[in-house]
Amino acid sequence: MSQTLDAIFDGNVFRPDGPIQLEPNTRVRLTIEPATTSAPESESFLRVARSLNLDGPSDWSSRLDDYLYGRTDTSDE
Repeated sequence: MSQTLDAIFDGNVFRPDGPIQLEPNTRVRLTIEPATTSAPESESFLRVARSLNLDGPSDWSSRLDDYLYGRTDTSDE
């Protein structure tokens, strides 16, 4: 029978967070891995955007609203 459980190491012994279904003095094999893992490093938005290799018109940053909302008049309002 295999069980996965959470425990706290108090510096000397492991103290389980809940009951364990074992008889006292039962020999077990423990594999230790910290329960708290560091959050994955987030990617930079600009790095991700550049990696997409999008092809678009050369003026798309200056005419973004035109492309998004379909305006065809390019004169300043």
